Amino acid sequence: MSVEQHRTAAERISEAETARDDLRRALTAVGVTLPSLRLDPVPLAAQVPLPPVELGRCNLEITRRLTTALHRRPE
Repeated sequence: MSVEQHRTAAERISEAETARDDLRRALTAVGVTLPSLRLDPVPLAAQVPLPPVELGRCNLEITRRLTTALHRRPE
């Protein structure tokens, strides 16, 4: 991997981490915690990582809180 590709890979990972953290803060602000919210580690090992943010699993209570929070958001 070239220096430029490495920089691009690091930038993509950083961007995904920032998106994950922004989502965590937004969810926390409306009383929702997704304990499994993380980056999927497998794609991070690729030559050019495209790291997906995993929302993970949540129980019924969290699902209902998330649904309520989404319905309250203005369009």
